[in-house]
Amino acid sequence: MRIDQKTVRVAAMGALLLAAAACSKKAPIAPVLPPSAAASNAPPPSPPPPAKGVVPRIDVFMANPSSIQPGESSTLSWSVANATDITIDQNVGTVAANGTRDVFPNTTTTFTLAARGPGGMANRSVTIAVTSPPPPPPSAPKGPSVSGAEILSREAQDVYFDYDKSDIREDARQALTKDADLLRRIFATDPTFSVVIEGHCDERGSAEYNLGLGDRRASSAKDFLVQLGLPTDRIRTISYGKERPVCTDANEGCYQRNRRAHLAPAQ
Repeated sequence: MRIDQKTVRVAAMGALLLAAAACSKKAPIAPVLPPSAAASNAPPPSPPPPAKGVVPRIDVFMANPSSIQPGESSTLSWSVANATDITIDQNVGTVAANGTRDVFPNTTTTFTLAARGPGGMANRSVTIAVTSPPPPPPSAPKGPSVSGAEILSREAQDVYFDYDKSDIREDARQALTKDADLLRRIFATDPTFSVVIEGHCDERGSAEYNLGLGDRRASSAKDFLVQLGLPTDRIRTISYGKERPVCTDANEGCYQRNRRAHLAPAQ
């Protein structure tokens, strides 16, 4: 059968037109998300696992401070790479690859960090020294204690009077003022201490008269001390008249030494 060449050309032309029409259709374009949207939808990257055969590496393991006293703390700091399991002994336990931890050892303690991974194991230790505080300086040795009676007999001043008088003279005022300060110190350190003021006279006059004069002299001294603020219940008086002279020469100098009020510990 003969095919008309014109028919063949017409059929070929039609096929070409169909192919051109198909090629003219555009394929749909996928929408492009902005970088911020794409990042927000993406899962967070996970650190790559240590490569097989890579040994764990401890970059940092230290204690600060390395010396403390009981009750104080020290801070452990560490940084580890290429490890899947990291622990610190002394009850610290499993830790992350990087971190810090406060510890409170009571005695000198060594902490060991162990890092394990596919490539093996690494460890490092630090020691925290716990020192006792220095002892207090030795106290100065105490001297022997001195009693109030000893202080009084060593530092008290006698009060002197004019002939046949019991008035407090100016020099007696100064002596009694110093005696008052002395008694305040003794009373403050010994609450049971009390003092007796003795009244004395020279040898002239009768024993009975001098007992009365000695009593007036002791009372005048006591009244002056009480006016200075000393407690009356811790001060007593007694008169010895001319019975206890400190000097027996028959002259005015000796007589003056015997006309006095004397402070003594009360028995």
